Amino acid sequence: MAHEFRHETDQQRYAMYVDGALVSVLDERENADAVAFPHTYTVPAFRGHGYAADLVAYAVDDVERRTDKRIVPMCWFVGKWFDDHPDRAALLSRTAAD
Repeated sequence: MAHEFRHETDQQRYAMYVDGALVSVLDERENADAVAFPHTYTVPAFRGHGYAADLVAYAVDDVERRTDKRIVPMCWFVGKWFDDHPDRAALLSRTAAD
């Protein structure tokens, strides 16, 4: 299976595709200081495979690599991902992005 991650800036989201099929999305809202992740969604037929967690990891890595912004985990799933990865907590912000 081919996994592809995309930062689809025109749609304000990160997306994961498996064999060309969209399986999971992570919405983003970015301002001058922070990137908020307000919503994560996985297509029901693809749930239970860890795709959303893989997508969040990709997005967090991307934000860290391309900016000096902090992340606001507005979505419960992203918050749980950070709980499960305390080594990434330095990237967190408590200020919401616009």
